[in-house]
Amino acid sequence: MAKVKFLSIFFFGLSFYANAQDSTKPESPKPTITGSVDVYYRFNFADSKTSNNNPTAFTNSQNSFELGMASIRADHSFGKASATVDLGFGRRAQEFSYTDGESNAFLSLANVKQAYVSYAFSDKFKLTMGKWATHIGYELVDAYLNRNYSMSYMFSYGPFSNTGLKADISLGGKTALMVGISNPSDYATTNSSRKWAIAQLSTATADGKWKFYLNYQGGKYDFGANLNQFDVVVTGTITDKFSVGYNGTIQLRKPEGASAKNWWGSAIYLNADPSSFFGLTLRGEYFQDKTGTVTAAGGNFFETTLSGNIHEGKLTIIPEIRLDNCSHNAFEKKDGTGTGNTFSAILAATYSF
Repeated sequence: MAKVKFLSIFFFGLSFYANAQDSTKPESPKPTITGSVDVYYRFNFADSKTSNNNPTAFTNSQNSFELGMASIRADHSFGKASATVDLGFGRRAQEFSYTDGESNAFLSLANVKQAYVSYAFSDKFKLTMGKWATHIGYELVDAYLNRNYSMSYMFSYGPFSNTGLKADISLGGKTALMVGISNPSDYATTNSSRKWAIAQLSTATADGKWKFYLNYQGGKYDFGANLNQFDVVVTGTITDKFSVGYNGTIQLRKPEGASAKNWWGSAIYLNADPSSFFGLTLRGEYFQDKTGTVTAAGGNFFETTLSGNIHEGKLTIIPEIRLDNCSHNAFEKKDGTGTGNTFSAILAATYSF
């Protein structure tokens, strides 16, 4: 009987100690849940029956109301570790993950925009592994983060994502370096033994009003072609009502046993916000693809896009007009004959939470 009483006291004490220990452990914070929805209507005034006259990403429709993308994102951190899961559904998400889906039998990956885990060894060094949106370019895949709704040529024909391992290194002050190794850009899964290098050097003025990014991606495909891309992004705040952005990029391709090909582009973004309710963005872009490296017929393209931003809380209405020009007949008239220019209008709405 005494032995039973002793064991009862022992286990009660052990349980009390364990509970006391648990109560001293830091509680894991709840994940942060965010999301967005964007919808749009696009009309190209040529109203061709055989072409929507849209050579850039995410707005490939004509005279149709469309769901761009519905996104849901969860971020969680605990101690030095963190993780992000970012899912997208809709035509924009489908184009973003164009290497996954029915054509490649990777349906489970097609809706994964981003999924990665990170570990911060210190406030100056962090490693991340997984899939993340590209570091190259001025524009972003989520519509609510852009002031223009339609995308530039440079964004459309550059990379969308990388899957691999990267290191973020603080170099002191406002200067940082990112270096990494990944699958060939846009491939969340691959049997290729070849890996690509990615990098970004960023800095800013002391007041943070001007920011500068020098970006790189490069590697070789299994079929032998080499690809190198160099990219520059500059953003500047002139006043509290006016800001500017610049993006310049060049992509160099060397197919095995063939002549080198390349495309390059340059764009400026002028942003005016006369009030908290209303803003305007004018984008002017020149895109050269003389050898038809990425566009169907090649040529020199120039597009001008004017977008309004009407804000009501988390809702933004974006009325937009866009004029595309090409050095040859890259577009179609209503009767199907070729033309060197085309004019489109978009009415879009984005909501983020």
